[in-house]
Amino acid sequence: MENNKSENVSAFVLPPLPYAQNALEPVISANTISFHYGKHHQAYVDNLNKLVVGTEFVGWPLEKIITETAGKIDRIAIFNNAAQAWNHAFYWNSLIAGGGQISEELKIKIKASFKTIDACKKELANAAMSQFGSGWVWLVLDGDTLKVVKTSNADSPLVKKMKPLLTLDVWEHAYYLDYQNRRLDYVNAVIEKLINWNFAGNNLNE
Repeated sequence: MENNKSENVSAFVLPPLPYAQNALEPVISANTISFHYGKHHQAYVDNLNKLVVGTEFVGWPLEKIITETAGKIDRIAIFNNAAQAWNHAFYWNSLIAGGGQISEELKIKIKASFKTIDACKKELANAAMSQFGSGWVWLVLDGDTLKVVKTSNADSPLVKKMKPLLTLDVWEHAYYLDYQNRRLDYVNAVIEKLINWNFAGNNLNE
């Protein structure tokens, strides 16, 4: 996400979705996207804009705000909203209708770390189901190794100096309108039908 610096350097903006709101149906409905993106994600951006006024964080990139406020009790609200704004933008780009093709370079990296593509997918699903309460599941590059990690609430691998490649949102608002309490159905459907492996591959090379 970028700052809108034309009028107010502190004004973060909601980035556009990389697809139409109905593009991920039937796995994720347009109704869910409308609330998740248009209400929840927008609220994090709006809250962040209010919170950074008069602070040193005006005009900073989200990534820098996240790393500089992590673990600081007096900055927890700024951290939570900056991280959630970043996490959600990353999540939308981690999804694509029909899924994406895994590049040869990413395949090699996945097989070196997990043995098989299916084993990587299984680890993502297991992490998503074992995350207690709200949070995120990530495929990350940690040094030279790919790992699946999970974070609670707004936390991010960025604060652990890991490079995120893709993420799966397991907050209830990500799936409850479509799946109610059936998190497993949501997780499996997203992993099998929507994971944007092209996005992951591009992040690997950045």
